[in-house]
Formats: sequence, C-alpha cells, structure tokens
Amino acid sequence: MLMANCGAVEEEDMTETESSVVLMAAATTTPMTPKTKRVVVKEDDAHHPYAFHVSGPRNVASPNWRDLISSSWKDPNYKRTVMACFIQAAYLLELDRQENRNAQNALAPKWWIPFKYKLSQTLIDERDGSIFGAVLEWDRAAAMSDLVLIRPSGAPKAVLALRGTILKSLTMRRDIQDDLRFLAWESLKGSVRFSIALEALQSVAKRYGSSNVCIVGHSLGAGFALQIGKALAKEGLFVDAHLFNPPSVSLAMSLRNIGEKAGFAWRRLMSMLPQKNEPLILNGNEAEMAAPSTGGGSGFRNWVPSFYGQNQKSSVDLRKWVPHLYVNDSDYICCHYTDQGGVNEKREVNNSPGVSTIPQAAAKLFVMSKGKQKFLEAHGLEQWWSDNLELQSAIHSSRLISQQLKSLYSIK
Repeated sequence: MLMANCGAVEEEDMTETESSVVLMAAATTTPMTPKTKRVVVKEDDAHHPYAFHVSGPRNVASPNWRDLISSSWKDPNYKRTVMACFIQAAYLLELDRQENRNAQNALAPKWWIPFKYKLSQTLIDERDGSIFGAVLEWDRAAAMSDLVLIRPSGAPKAVLALRGTILKSLTMRRDIQDDLRFLAWESLKGSVRFSIALEALQSVAKRYGSSNVCIVGHSLGAGFALQIGKALAKEGLFVDAHLFNPPSVSLAMSLRNIGEKAGFAWRRLMSMLPQKNEPLILNGNEAEMAAPSTGGGSGFRNWVPSFYGQNQKSSVDLRKWVPHLYVNDSDYICCHYTDQGGVNEKREVNNSPGVSTIPQAAAKLFVMSKGKQKFLEAHGLEQWWSDNLELQSAIHSSRLISQQLKSLYSIK
C-alpha cells in the first residue's frame, strides 16, 4: 500500500513530457515489468499479517539435537503452542487457495515447517472445494538435516488439524451451515466434513497407532474434533485431543437444561405431597410416577429421550479418553465449560440413595482469565501461542463436559 501511494504522488508531480518519457521507457523495457511485479508480491507477502514471522509465536524454537536429551514436547506450553500453529496452518491452506497462492508464496507451510512436519493430506469439502482441515506428519528427512535423528519424545507422528469458520464468501455458506447444525442439534455427525475427517483420523490412527496421533481444532473445528475423537474412542482408539474455544451453546443443550429443571421441580413437588399407592420412583436422573387413569406414565424427561442419551449403549470405557479443552471465560461461545454448578448437581445425583454411581467423564480444562475482552480477541486462535500466557488448569468434570462426552450422538 505504501508503494502504491508513493507512485500516485510522483505521477501528480510529473509534467506531460516527463509522463511521455516514462511511458516510452516502460514500453521499451517490458522484460523488466514482470521482475517489478514479483518484487512487489514478495514484499507484500513478507509483511502479510498472517505470515509466521509476523504473527506467529516469538519464543518457540525449532526441534534440534537437544530434544534428544530433553524433549520440548514434554512442556505443555510448547505443545499447546505448536498445536495452535497447526490449526492456523489449516486456516491458511484455505486462504492460500482462495487467493491463488502457489508453493513459492503460500503462507500455510511456514506454520508447520519450523516444527519438522509436512503436509500429507488436505481435507476438502466436496460441495464447494474448500479446505477445512489437514493431516500433518513428522518429517523425518527435514529433522535429519538438523541432526534430529529420532522423533522427540511426546511429538506425535501425525496430527489432524481442523479449522473453524471463515467469514469469506467462498466458504462461508458451508461453514455457517455446520455452525447452525451444531447450534440446533449439538451434533455434527450429519455433516459431510464429519465423515471425511473421521476417515482420515481412522487411517492415521491405524497406521501409526492411536497413541502417536493427535487431533486438534479451533471453534467449529474444535466441535468436530471433540465428536470425531469420541467416535474413535468408541472403537477403542484413544487419540490425544487439543480443542481451542470449543462451542458450548446449542438449542439441544438449552432444551436439556429445561428438562432437567422441570424434572427436578417435579420431583420436589411430589416429595411434598402425601404418599399415594403409586409412589414416586427414581431411576437415575429420571422421575416416573404411575398414573391412576392409565396404569403407568412417564416423567418429563421421557418426553424427549433423545436429548438425554437414554438409548445410548457403549461397551467402551470413555473415561480413558480425556481431551484437552482451552477456553476463555470471556468467550460466550465456550465459557459454559467452566460452569461449576453442574459438578455439584451431578455429584448429588450420583450419591442419591438407591442410585448406582456412574463415574463421570472428564477433560483437562485450561482457562484463560483476562477480565473483560472483546469477542474477537477472546475467541481468537492467536491468544493460545502468545507470550506469558497464564492458564488455570484442572481435571474438570462439569455437567456440560459429561454431556458432551457421554451423550454426544444421542441425536440422530
């Protein structure tokens, strides 16, 4: 932009004779024109806001021979930073496609090359041709060139990275369609992208072993990653998962909360009434009371069983799969994961007399608290590789996490 503005000023100061000379010179030196254009493009790319050296992490070193002694991947901050960079690469793969960038000026590779990874597969939405994810694998040849003879301990062999919503016309329609799908049903299983990403993750997990594979995502991509990771866990394959700003708001969740409150109010009301011949029967979280006129009936929760996963059966212990969730308490899309009220309520139910205690599903929750922030800042991906990042971490088993991990696919 600065070069264009300077050019405009110089042109205003030229006389007609000088302008003619410049035009004649340009006409006789046409071979120089492509060189000038190439220089301009290169300079623009060097200062692009999404270039790795412009907006990427500042204090993260590339793998070197020292990692053979003490692996950087064992540092949770380093791992979080690299995973966030891989997601940024997934975003930039689509932006590179939209802006017709080639291998020489593409922005995306700069976000995985420093960490000795290579692109092995792009996930493409066949409906509009957009790239919504990528599979990155450890680049042994690049590592060997820097004397990293073996893969550092803790570094995954393959990473599936899924981006979130891009508000650009070329892919915005399909992105928002999946946003609305989650908002309405709290499930992304019906999306074309779900099946493509699940197949890709299954492939690398079977090739390298689930313990050597990781899935990461941001925003909508985190929603996909959570549900795809759980689908794989049902098959007994537990992959490492790092989910940044995962969505926590949906119509299904709201209806479920209404059902829980109505069920609680109903049980409270019935406990205050005199005992009848048909006593109130508690079964887990459900309340059932036999109706004298019909000989039997169901409580409110039986009206909407699909929202509670009552038909959900699984022989796999999903407690073995503990995803990492990174949330900002100022981000209204993901802040409900920090709701502590659900933990106490769940424990009370589990400790109720006559109720079999079912261990809760849990996640490693990392919370950023910086006070009041603007939405774009609180929901942005860049915050997760920023310097001096202070996070509160805990093994968390809130009501929302339990619902997400246990009844994710109860809605068909």
